[in-house]
Amino acid sequence: MKALILSGGKGTRLRPLTYSGAKQLVPVANRPILFYCIDNIVNAGITDIGIIISPETGDEIRETVGNGRAWNVKITYIPQDFPAGLAHAVKISKKFLKSSSFVMYLGDNLIGTDIRKFVSTFEKKHADALILLKEVDDPRQFGVAEVAKNGTIVRLIEKPDNPPSNLALVGVYIFSSHIHEAIERIKPSKRGELEITDAIQELILMGHRVKSFVLKDWWLDTGKKDDLLTANAIVLDEWGIKKISGTIDKATRILGRVSLGRNSSVKTSTIRGPVVIGENTCIEHSFIGPHTSIGDNSRIINSSIEHSVILNGSEVIDVERMEESLVGRRVRIFRNQRHKALRLMVGDDSTVEV
Repeated sequence: MKALILSGGKGTRLRPLTYSGAKQLVPVANRPILFYCIDNIVNAGITDIGIIISPETGDEIRETVGNGRAWNVKITYIPQDFPAGLAHAVKISKKFLKSSSFVMYLGDNLIGTDIRKFVSTFEKKHADALILLKEVDDPRQFGVAEVAKNGTIVRLIEKPDNPPSNLALVGVYIFSSHIHEAIERIKPSKRGELEITDAIQELILMGHRVKSFVLKDWWLDTGKKDDLLTANAIVLDEWGIKKISGTIDKATRILGRVSLGRNSSVKTSTIRGPVVIGENTCIEHSFIGPHTSIGDNSRIINSSIEHSVILNGSEVIDVERMEESLVGRRVRIFRNQRHKALRLMVGDDSTVEV
C-alpha cells in the first residue's frame, strides 16, 4: 500500500499568514501540521509516500520535508499546476500510484487516532474504498454521506442544502486502484473541479464495495485560524510532554507540562502548561498561559499570552494581555498605550504597535 498526501492549494483561509508559506507547514505545538500526517501514515506501516505540491509552496515543502529520510520512508513529489479538485490530484498521481491501493490524506487535517485500524479494516473487508466520517453540527459545509446500517455507503453529496445525515467526510480515504476508472468517468463539478465525492459515488454505481467508519475521536481541518488554535490546544493536551532543555531562574514558576527548547531561557516568569517553547527563545517578566506554542528565536518580554501560536523569530513586548492569537514569523508586537485584550492574526514580517 502507498500513501498520497495533498499539500497543494493556496491556503486562502489562513491569509495573510499563508501569503508567504504553505498552510500545511503552519506549526501545531511547534511541529508542522504535515509532519503529523506523515507520522500517522508511517505508523500504519506505509513507506512509499507521494506528496502533491503547488507551484506557490512546493519548494518550501520539499525543503522542509526532504526526501523522507527523517521517517525512513521514500517520498515522491507530484506537482499540481492548479487546484482542480481532490480527484484531479489522484488522477495526476496515477504514474506514482500504479495499481497499488493507497491512503489519501489531506495535509492540513489532524485526527486524534491511529489509521492502522482503518487500513486493516479496508484489507479485511476487501473494499474498494473506505472513507472516514464524523458527526458534525452543520453538514452543509462538507461532503455528506448517507450510510446503510451495515456501514456501506448509499450515496455521497457535496455540500448539500438538505443533508441526508450529519456525517461529514473526514480528510482521510483509502482506495483500491478501481478509483482511477471511476475518476475517468466523472466530469468537473459546478466549481470546475473533479470532486472525490463524485468519484466515490461512481464507484458505488459501478458496483464496487465502499465502506465507512465513523470517527469517534477528534478531527480538525486546520484551514482557519480558530481551528488551528483548537488543534494546537488539543495536541498540547493529549501529546504534550514535560522537557526542559533550556535554563530557568529561581524566580520563575513552572506549572504543568512545559517543554523548553535548547538555549532558551526563562526569567522571573510564570509558565502554566501545557506549553511548548522552541529553541533560542527568551521569556522575561511574563506569564505564558495554557495552550500556547512559541517558536524558535523569539522574545516575550513583560507580557501575558495564552491560547496562542507564535511562529519563529517574533517578539511580544509590554503587551498586557494577548489571547487566541496566531502570529506569523518575524513579527513585532509591542504596546504603545493602554488597551484591552488583543485578539490577533498577524502575517510574516509585520510590525504591530498597539
